[in-house]
Amino acid sequence: QVQLVESGGGLVQAGGSLRLSCAASRRTVGYYAMGWFRQAPGNEREFVALIRGIDSSTYYGDSAKGRFTISRDNVKNTLYLQMNSLKPEDTAVYYCALSNRAFPRATPEYDYWGQGTQVTVSS
Repeated sequence: QVQLVESGGGLVQAGGSLRLSCAASRRTVGYYAMGWFRQAPGNEREFVALIRGIDSSTYYGDSAKGRFTISRDNVKNTLYLQMNSLKPEDTAVYYCALSNRAFPRATPEYDYWGQGTQVTVSS
């Protein structure tokens, strides 16, 4: 069993930046694929970014490309999401997740989820 705990959300003005963190309960960050998703009220959970365990390659959803960066610290067992140039449409609950699959980009492909952290971007 793995517990994932997100932090770093908050209220920010449009154009600002936030860095989200996801701490894992045991050594997993460097071995498995980990991703960030987000969900706005009334919407489905949306893929944001992925970092693969096998080679640390990264992959981004269209809404994140060029503005967000996913990374990890294997020593601290923590996953990060650096979000720049934030827009009001980025407002959502952001979740980190862990997968046993090689290249997971859909919610059913993830095995463990955090509780989420709220990000609100004001215009």
